[in-house]
Amino acid sequence: MIIYPAIDIMGGKCVRLYQGRADAATVYADIPADMAEKWRDEGAEFLHVVDLDGAFTGSSQNLGAIEEIIKRVDVPVQLGGGLRTIEDLDRVFSVGVARAILGTSVISNPEVVKEACAKYPGKIVAGLDAREGKVAIKGWVEETDIFAVDVAMQLEVYGVSRIVYTDIMMDGAQTGVNLFATEELAENISIPVIASGGVSTLSDIRQIKPLQVAGVEGVIIGRALYENNFTLAEAIAVARWDNANR
Repeated sequence: MIIYPAIDIMGGKCVRLYQGRADAATVYADIPADMAEKWRDEGAEFLHVVDLDGAFTGSSQNLGAIEEIIKRVDVPVQLGGGLRTIEDLDRVFSVGVARAILGTSVISNPEVVKEACAKYPGKIVAGLDAREGKVAIKGWVEETDIFAVDVAMQLEVYGVSRIVYTDIMMDGAQTGVNLFATEELAENISIPVIASGGVSTLSDIRQIKPLQVAGVEGVIIGRALYENNFTLAEAIAVARWDNANR
């Protein structure tokens, strides 16, 4: 299982939000690339980077900070936040992003998703953010009546390489991942799922590991790392133990 340390960028700084609320932000680093170096030094295999300003406004706002991360660390980056057009994708892939996450457009403009998957096979990830099983878009501020599982099955047909699934109510709350919803999603599709939202302890990671059988390939961890609940190295050790002994 892959551990994805999260780097959320707002106003050029590394922050964490509580349940996606822009008014509930905690700043952890003035320079996001400094945090990227910390995660690299602790053994990160992949970085999960989100342009929060982009998610709220609909267009990339922190590309300079993202470029600096890519220049300073040799760890692949998957990027989300404000990527809603092919031109947006062209721009971020040109600076070295390894994977791009499409969120709002999977609901509002599925034709973009199809075109993106055709142009960048294997590099397009769908971000499904749900509250009580239903998808929320535009930085989580707009709710829909569409069930995440139904969307995921359609996205697999379009050709997305994997899905990042976030339970909004768990995000930043450090109360554990919504195991039931995550497993249900993974069992209904054949592409990998990356769990997100709620990890607080190493025990939470151990609880997620059995979901690998259903297709959960990794988990994104944010606040628990920033609050020093455990180190990234410790989290990776737990994940690697599983891979070596299952």
